[in-house]
Amino acid sequence: MTDVPDPLLADVLLGGATLLAGLAAVLLGRIVVGPTVHDRVVAVNVLGTTTVVVLALVGAALGEPGFLDVALVYALLNFLLSVGLSKFSIERGGVL
Repeated sequence: MTDVPDPLLADVLLGGATLLAGLAAVLLGRIVVGPTVHDRVVAVNVLGTTTVVVLALVGAALGEPGFLDVALVYALLNFLLSVGLSKFSIERGGVL
């Protein structure tokens, strides 16, 4: 466990994480209602990226470096998911 940052800085970081989590909730509408499969894939990718940033902000606010490790692993999985979905979409003829 490392030193906890200044309480004001921790509050700002947690506020930013909360704001990003709220904006990510709006993406759920695009994931569910998205007019095309490509819109849904991009929304899922943005949601994954937002999750990585939120994890990093929470880890910095709480002074826990373990959150950054989880964020890095999740970023790698998010990238692999995007590549896999793109490959699947191309093989199925989904790209014009």
